[in-house]
Amino acid sequence: MTVSTKRAFVQSFAEIVSRPFGGGVNALCWPRNLEGDFAEVAQRLAPSEGFVVVEARALEALSLSAAGRVAANVMLEDLHRLAALGFDPTLNCITTYESDERGLPIATDLMSFHVDRSPIEVDTWLCTYYGRTSEGLDNGDARRLVDVPVIRAGLLDEYGGQDDGGFAEFLSEGSFDLHYGVLGDARPFAFGVGNLWRIAVAWPGCAVPPCIHRAPRAVAGDVPRLLLIC
Repeated sequence: MTVSTKRAFVQSFAEIVSRPFGGGVNALCWPRNLEGDFAEVAQRLAPSEGFVVVEARALEALSLSAAGRVAANVMLEDLHRLAALGFDPTLNCITTYESDERGLPIATDLMSFHVDRSPIEVDTWLCTYYGRTSEGLDNGDARRLVDVPVIRAGLLDEYGGQDDGGFAEFLSEGSFDLHYGVLGDARPFAFGVGNLWRIAVAWPGCAVPPCIHRAPRAVAGDVPRLLLIC
């Protein structure tokens, strides 16, 4: 049986850092209305396709209007305070995501609903400053795609063996077991612009199920996306 999960909202950076996951809560959000011209920063940084990693030095060196500098400083502050906790945050400017075009029964790109996995205790941090935002899904509204019989059968054909330990390893190595489909008419929730999120990851001993989420699907005319991920 799939366990239902929920989000919780906090009032400060200190609270989002210190609050443990539990009681079914596997996603914490610090809602923020950020000041500054993030569009200007995105337009200065955006590649023609794909994405670029924006180093703090490059962000500091950008020639920006006063409002653009306010936006840049907001992002620098987030990078610095996460780094001060010993984390390794990254700021990306994204024009397009790479799609999984292999034609397999499960596409394992970032636009598919998935969970993150780690062998050690860790969380995922996300903030979209500009552009389309990530989406999340309550675990009770989702089903692992490898548990759908027709999809599992298709992957078993790709594997070319029996549904045994070797097949389970094949699913894990290909990250097929991390991807989910939406049940019925369930609705995903948007992470929103400016909000800082901390979401649960699948690691041994985690007290809650990992948070199911995905990157936004590309739409014609999309603006570049500014994303902090850690």
